[in-house]
Amino acid sequence: MSGRDTGSSLAGVTTSDTADLQSRLQRTVEAVGASGLDGLLVSPGPDLRYLTGYDAIPLERLTCLVVPASGPVRIVVPALEVAAAMASPIADLGVEVVSWQETQDPYVLTGSLLPGAQRVAVDDHMWAVKVLALRDAMPTALQSPAGPVLQELRMRKSAVEVDSLLRAGEAIDAVHAQVAGFLRTGRTEREVGADIADAILAAGHERVDFVIVASGPNGASPHHELSDRILQAGDTVVVDIGGTMPDGYCSDSTRMYSLGEPPSAVRAEFEALREAQALAVAAVRPGVSCESIDAVARDHLATAGLAEFFIHRTGHGIGLETHEEPYIIEGNSRLLEPGMAFSIEPGVYRAGSHGARIEDIVVCTEDGFVTCNNRPHGLVVVE
Repeated sequence: MSGRDTGSSLAGVTTSDTADLQSRLQRTVEAVGASGLDGLLVSPGPDLRYLTGYDAIPLERLTCLVVPASGPVRIVVPALEVAAAMASPIADLGVEVVSWQETQDPYVLTGSLLPGAQRVAVDDHMWAVKVLALRDAMPTALQSPAGPVLQELRMRKSAVEVDSLLRAGEAIDAVHAQVAGFLRTGRTEREVGADIADAILAAGHERVDFVIVASGPNGASPHHELSDRILQAGDTVVVDIGGTMPDGYCSDSTRMYSLGEPPSAVRAEFEALREAQALAVAAVRPGVSCESIDAVARDHLATAGLAEFFIHRTGHGIGLETHEEPYIIEGNSRLLEPGMAFSIEPGVYRAGSHGARIEDIVVCTEDGFVTCNNRPHGLVVVE
């Protein structure tokens, strides 16, 4: 793939998806044992997809991956979902499929796969009704969230995952390349958003996750929802968009647009923001703390007198979820490691007036970084 800005070299993908999944499962088994847990219970969602490649439908019927500290990894599946499970990568991973019939109690069945368990962890996205049913079926087992175990694995992306994020970045870049053509005075944010959503799918995403078209004063709300506000001459427009690719990995990128040249003061603010974002990206390398990257962006905006208008963290991790570890924020002393992927997105928000944000997804490499988004960062003026 071409057109990637890098602060280092990035090794090519040399492992297969199956080998990558097998490695994840093995590292998870080791992590379960090291944490003192007897087992890990994972229901449909990003954690199950991370571990097995199985994008199971979340149903009221229980599907649950059982990862013991020792012994075979198994997955409990409703009988009517066995074919779907076997059509997924699970068939190649050596994971035993344990099916249950409609009249069986799947929670008792799941508990029987971890006999005598004293400590189990349940995935962070498991429905409360399932958590409680498993508690009743395993009364001697103390439950805890699986996040502390799985987040440590998921935040360090493999070469296969990095390649997925690079492809997702290229896809969302292709959408931003079209946005200026959607922005015209007299159109509503909602109309522009519909065009962008269509373009996200056309660019190869499987799902549209969010479309923010925040014009004029709406730009001061970082998570603005599409509205019927009509775009006007002189508006600056924050366009923050993302989707999920067929392999489950997410895109997320923000660029700034203006309907005509903005006032000089707004232009100056934008240039300070652009510099802050570029400096923060350039600071990414192994051994640098998450909070120090946040400080780079924040301190530069402070020198421009804009610190009070930067009201959120500098970034969030990304992968099978748009928001995951690590978070680029003051107070997070975690040191960056190769494979960690996250956004760099400082912003300036003036309530009642306007807002601005620039966002790229960045991956820490062995000796620097690679960016997943490579559209120009300058303010795009639409005449």
